[in-house]
Amino acid sequence: MQTSVSASSDPTSNNKFKQLIHSLGPGIMMATAAVGGSHLVASTKSGAIYGWQLVGLILLVNLFKYPFFRAGVQYTMGTGNSLIQGYNELGRGYLWLFTGLNVVSSIVNTAALLLFSASLLGYFLPFELPLTTLAGVVLVACLIILFAGHYKALDTLSKVIMSVLVIATVSAVIVAAGQGSVAPVEFESPSPWTIASIGFIVVMMGWMPAPIEISCLTSLWLKSQRKEQKVTAKSALFDFNVGYIGTAVLAIVFLSLGALVLHGNGEELKSSGIGFSHQLVGMYATSIGEWSRYLIAVIAFFCIFGSTITVIDGYARALAESNLLIQNKELGNRRYHYGWMILIGSTAMGILVFFTSSLMAMLDFAMVLAFMTTPIFALINYLLVVKANLPQELAFNRTMKWLSWAGLTYLFGFLAVFIWWKWLM
Repeated sequence: MQTSVSASSDPTSNNKFKQLIHSLGPGIMMATAAVGGSHLVASTKSGAIYGWQLVGLILLVNLFKYPFFRAGVQYTMGTGNSLIQGYNELGRGYLWLFTGLNVVSSIVNTAALLLFSASLLGYFLPFELPLTTLAGVVLVACLIILFAGHYKALDTLSKVIMSVLVIATVSAVIVAAGQGSVAPVEFESPSPWTIASIGFIVVMMGWMPAPIEISCLTSLWLKSQRKEQKVTAKSALFDFNVGYIGTAVLAIVFLSLGALVLHGNGEELKSSGIGFSHQLVGMYATSIGEWSRYLIAVIAFFCIFGSTITVIDGYARALAESNLLIQNKELGNRRYHYGWMILIGSTAMGILVFFTSSLMAMLDFAMVLAFMTTPIFALINYLLVVKANLPQELAFNRTMKWLSWAGLTYLFGFLAVFIWWKWLM
């Protein structure tokens, strides 16, 4: 007797689905690194200041940057090499530029994230400790996890952090939506389309969803993943799309938090990320109820801690690979990776202990440097993918090429606006 078998019970289909889920990793790590200050602070602030007016712009910038972040997956899956190796093949100047940018960004961003994480960790402690002590605790926790578990520990932790983050943030937005907007009926939202708003818009768009060098970190995480498990082009692109689209959706979710809880409530918003995150927790507790204070604190802490641990690991991988390429040594020497993690962490702590008052100036410099080099590395990523002899499933089709040129026009255009606003206006 012939028995019909449904597609859902087809073991081949089930195995393919399990393989796709099992392959999730580098894309989720990219999302964990991206969902930090750009989402918790910038997205929430955009909702707090302008309500819902910037939803379309946030989605548009994520769309325009999509090809250049995806390039890391396409190039690594198609050639077996990282984007950093690609930069080296294009010319030593690109490799040196990338290395210099990452030395500055890794140390300053790690210092800022450690301080941010420490300030939020203080919410959960029944006693007070100096911020530098708490930052040291966060750093030691990050290094223990990374030294003990290597790629696998970071992979697992990133999935846990993103799961908690998504559930907690969406729950918070649902609660806020049930409460209704806090803005009075007569309140009129300020327009974001004015000269006074250019600074905020440019910085938010430049760092949404993350600095372009994160594409290189994704490329390196993918190389590590391929050493430990089987990865196909389809599964790698699926993983990337889950992570990238997830960051775009979370950006809108955080904007919704700002629009529902902070927009039009009459309080002046703090300028610093740490001050704003504490203000967000306090305002949410006031608007929704005291019980929500720890829910928002958990969201904020997981945002920043996730970014901290992935940034330490990712930047260390990138600098280790750059270092080995510059010295023409064989890649994959784990001692270089460990050494850069220790160097980045210890230098960042040194800044917090001795130069805390200068941290914001350093961070501003790192942001400007990363923003101004973003169009250059976006163009290089595009050229690497176009010039490489990739399989058809990994190569850019006509639509992706058009989107890439639209993205490059956007990036170089925003750079011109930024230069005008920063130095010429």
